[in-house]
Amino acid sequence: MRAIVIQSRETRKVNGTQPAILVRGLSKRFGPVEAVADISFHIGRGETTALLGPNGAGKTTTLAMLLGLMIPSAGEIRVLGEDMRRHRYRVLGRMNYASPYTDLPQRLTVRENLMVYGRLYGVRNLPNRIRVLARELDLEAHMRRPYSTLSAGQRTRVALAKALLNEPEVLLLDEPTASLDPDTADRVRGWLEAYRTRTGATLLLASHNMAEVERLCAQVIMMRTGRIVDTDTPRGLVRRYGRRNLEEVFLDVARRLTTAGPPPDAP
Repeated sequence: MRAIVIQSRETRKVNGTQPAILVRGLSKRFGPVEAVADISFHIGRGETTALLGPNGAGKTTTLAMLLGLMIPSAGEIRVLGEDMRRHRYRVLGRMNYASPYTDLPQRLTVRENLMVYGRLYGVRNLPNRIRVLARELDLEAHMRRPYSTLSAGQRTRVALAKALLNEPEVLLLDEPTASLDPDTADRVRGWLEAYRTRTGATLLLASHNMAEVERLCAQVIMMRTGRIVDTDTPRGLVRRYGRRNLEEVFLDVARRLTTAGPPPDAP
């Protein structure tokens, strides 16, 4: 018998539809340090959202809790309608994560790494899926190379290929184009846009590349010292802060130089 999860009307729907990601009152403490402090936000299905902030703002910790890799000190996380504290295994196969700062097994070749992770996710027709991703991400010449021999940019592309093996409905990205040259980074952004359009996937990315955020994201969540300090569209933030671009807004928020009025739809 399939388990029935009873949700409140408020939890089940936001603005008339069930969000892909719903966070309420989320906190994480490491001893006396509060890395994430009572944050709340939601991301609609099929949207691309950026999680921005200076180093130490709590972005990576937030992503780790969304993935179920860290247990929150307090708060609620729902991904695709499932409570990640109680039922994360119902949804983990529909998610994935890419970060150039998380290494894969060094001695395995690129193809061996992708085969291992593809089997863990139960990907059907795995060899063909790997061939498609290798072609799309320009990895065909590197498939037989041990992971340890790759450059930083090549590792970034392998991490992205790993994250896309199971065609996730929710894709979490930590600096998805780090270490890539401008041409390859542009192609990766285009591929991510095409992937979201084709599959209706929801993307949440942490990035320090403001041009990337302006191109890809419909919503920006800005964090500082573990708290959300602003939420809006990229254009909305630029307009309300009276700046020329999102990079200037980021610097203002990071350096606490100026403030803006409350966002129109603050969580």
